[in-house]
Amino acid sequence: MSEELINVSLLSDLPDGQMKGVQVAGKEILIVNVEGTIYAMGGICTHREWPLIDGVLDGHRVICNGHGAFWDIRTGKAEYSMPLPKEIIYEVKVEGDEIFVKVQK
Repeated sequence: MSEELINVSLLSDLPDGQMKGVQVAGKEILIVNVEGTIYAMGGICTHREWPLIDGVLDGHRVICNGHGAFWDIRTGKAEYSMPLPKEIIYEVKVEGDEIFVKVQK
């Protein structure tokens, strides 16, 4: 499999403190802007498969609306009462007003 940078959003469409869910190459990805830094991680909770876009952004953490686990958007690690698999973290590149995410195709 090869990796490819895919245009997923305009930076102007993702203000600070906002999240956006996108689908790329059959994968649900959560794009997040925290203080001007763009992050991308898996967009479906690894516990109960809730869409993380329905959650709440709290600093660098996304709180799953389904059961309240916290996901660190920098590392993909979860904070919950039981161990949960990490979310995939995607490499992000911003060029001008365009946001790209590197995904396997």
